[in-house]
Amino acid sequence: MSDTDDRRKLQDVMLSYAAAVDDRDMVRYRACFADNVEIVGFGDATVTGADTWTASVESQLEAFSATQHLMSPQLATISGDTASARTDVQALHILKDGDNAMFTLWATYLSDFVRTGGGWKITRHELVVRGTQQTP
Repeated sequence: MSDTDDRRKLQDVMLSYAAAVDDRDMVRYRACFADNVEIVGFGDATVTGADTWTASVESQLEAFSATQHLMSPQLATISGDTASARTDVQALHILKDGDNAMFTLWATYLSDFVRTGGGWKITRHELVVRGTQQTP
């Protein structure tokens, strides 16, 4: 596999991640993660396990009538069957309560990956918040 192919596949994981959240496709979302993924920065506690994390995200999405996650190109480092990437994100969230108030997040995802028989999977995923804004 070439470096270019791996970079494209890593970016596809993150694009699939974003599309799955926005489409509320939790099967597709879950497929982005290794079973024992570590999730950091999405709250006070670290979450371990893809099933636990996917259920948490599905529950959190109930507060929004729609979301849109806009992802930047990645800055990726690949070393054999492991990789890490920085992906900037702007995420728009339309709140169900509050007359379509919008919550906007500017952030960076710092993600580690492992190559598996089923493709690249996220093994650690960290959210670094750059800023937020809520409009009525």
